[in-house]
Amino acid sequence: MTGRALVPAALLAGAFLLGSVPFGLILSRAFAGVDVRSVGSGNIGATNVSRAAGKGVGILTLVLDAAKGALPVVVAQLLGLAPAWGAAAGVAAFLGHLFPPWLGFKGGKGVATALGVSAAFAPLAALVALVTFSATLAATRFVSVGSLLGTAACAAGIFAVRGADSPASWAGAAMAVAIFLRHIPNVRRLLRGEENRI
Repeated sequence: MTGRALVPAALLAGAFLLGSVPFGLILSRAFAGVDVRSVGSGNIGATNVSRAAGKGVGILTLVLDAAKGALPVVVAQLLGLAPAWGAAAGVAAFLGHLFPPWLGFKGGKGVATALGVSAAFAPLAALVALVTFSATLAATRFVSVGSLLGTAACAAGIFAVRGADSPASWAGAAMAVAIFLRHIPNVRRLLRGEENRI
């Protein structure tokens, strides 16, 4: 492998490792002495961290999980790599969050990390996602419904902004599919009327 080829390979590996950092677990232990996996849904994401360690820690988790998605994409852009490498780096960070090797490959649902990746691709699409999420959450008080509708809006927004020929659009679509699959248990609870409201 040539030195030039090593750069994108190292970027992908670094993106996955960065994405795999379980900020929710680290912060809930540091600030509340709690293993977030033993609380509520057992998820390491911001919503469950808020339950385990408080709203402030949950917000910090959200910010850091989003940042670890955005950073590899920004680095790829700064290095002048082809757009496909930036899209791949974002997806690698997202997959790292979903399948962290340090936690037996059992990670979060990826909503915040995907939002960070999307913000680096298309800030307007990420903003639409945030507005959709906030409006849905205010109307229903279901985080899961807000996450799913926000994810759908974000994926559609990236296509609208970047077009169907952009690797970023297909990366956004792939992340959206993975997020919907991760939310199947939530959808089942919604259908049974058992999903928790905030």
